Amino acid sequence: MSCSHINFEMDRRQFFGRFALGLGGAALFGLLSRDALAATPVNPFKGILDAPHFPAKAKRIIYLFMSGGPSQHDLFDYKPLLNKMNGQDLPASVRMGQRLTGMSANQATLPLAGSLFKFAQHGQTGAWMSDLMPWTAKIADELCFVKSMHTEAINHDPAITFFQTGSQLAGRPSMGAWLSYGLGSANDNLPAFVVLISKDRIDQPLYARLWGNGFLSSIHQGVQFRSGKDPVLYLKNPDGISGQSRRKMLDRLAELHAIQFQDLGDPEINSRVAQYEMAYRMQTSVPEVMDISKEPASVFDLYGPEAKNPGTFAANCLLARRLAERNVRFIQLYHPGWDHHGGLPSGIRRQCKDVDQAGYALISDLKQRGLLDDTLVVWGGEFGRTNYSQGKLTPTDYGRDHHPRCFTIWMAGAGVKKGLAYGETDDYGYNVVKDPVHVHDLQATLLHLLGIDHEKLTYKFQGRYYRLTDVHGEVVKGVLS
Repeated sequence: MSCSHINFEMDRRQFFGRFALGLGGAALFGLLSRDALAATPVNPFKGILDAPHFPAKAKRIIYLFMSGGPSQHDLFDYKPLLNKMNGQDLPASVRMGQRLTGMSANQATLPLAGSLFKFAQHGQTGAWMSDLMPWTAKIADELCFVKSMHTEAINHDPAITFFQTGSQLAGRPSMGAWLSYGLGSANDNLPAFVVLISKDRIDQPLYARLWGNGFLSSIHQGVQFRSGKDPVLYLKNPDGISGQSRRKMLDRLAELHAIQFQDLGDPEINSRVAQYEMAYRMQTSVPEVMDISKEPASVFDLYGPEAKNPGTFAANCLLARRLAERNVRFIQLYHPGWDHHGGLPSGIRRQCKDVDQAGYALISDLKQRGLLDDTLVVWGGEFGRTNYSQGKLTPTDYGRDHHPRCFTIWMAGAGVKKGLAYGETDDYGYNVVKDPVHVHDLQATLLHLLGIDHEKLTYKFQGRYYRLTDVHGEVVKGVLS
């Protein structure tokens, strides 16, 4: 029988029947995809590129994703005109007929809302920041602000999906999956792509497909590390199964797979063995990296009291540093809760309290350990917020709707200029007027910093070649050091 007539896919009952003792059975079942392995090397964790396309400035990325859309008007993009014109209607000449969401499109007026928070300049470069971010202000000269980000997506799901995968439609590989596919893992005992999500801050759903592999081999999907006794689900041995028994089982299984590979030549066979072995090694490596008990008191003082509370943003930032030390390629932190359609002043205070000191600590910690020289940190959400109030504007309260036309992110570390404010918005903070940066441009730039030409990292699927940036994207050379 030829290989083309063999179905290598097992159903759930067959899998658990054959591998009832299998390590991480449910997790590994999700990894055994029949698609997208034809182009995978014998060692699937090596990466498809023999070497980066050009010398890399960064070895890894820590992406701090503020899910929900932080208000740039209340954080980094200072617009005194909004305070001067507070309560007046947004001029039609500024909006220029651009579409609004269904949540504010039917308002009788669109009253401009100045920020309740005080702005000041910080550092030698004079970066503008509000008093919501006093800790971040201390590292102003380390940051590269991009104030001219823009996107087409106007609602959360397509906007987040766009940032993570390069498409508003679900199903494409995520950025971390592309990096795993291209560069592989730099640590034999940990995944190339790890995901951490802040607990107790979910106000918009976060789907596993946001860190999924899409049509790439599922060995490239992000692995979520959780707080609690089981950081990676189904990783532990079942009761009654020792590590020695597990080792013997994997050895015998590898021998059987070797025989099958000789007969069939299917690369998926070797990929499966590699996945089993990675899971086995993770039984030791994951508990070690998650154990922060040996961190000195000075580290907890730096990150703040929440760093001792597993699952908080501060604790996840500390874990991100520990993962960076172990050469994990792409570390994705999600901090939901930034969707402030109403009650913005109280809501954003809470969010900034979560992330301000922890973000400062992460940059400072990486720098003092020499890791910031080859680590790129990115902070930002999927879009910005409107300059007008959604709903009633009062002297002490307002909300802001989604705004894709312009918003702010910041980067720090390997390969980007320090103390830079790149791009500008108009005096109303509604449109980009200088150096626009599209989502695809940012993605192209991040890949560039890792030594990858975004036009050359491709994968053929269903008859066409795909890439993270689709058919778009230009490297933003103005932010490169």
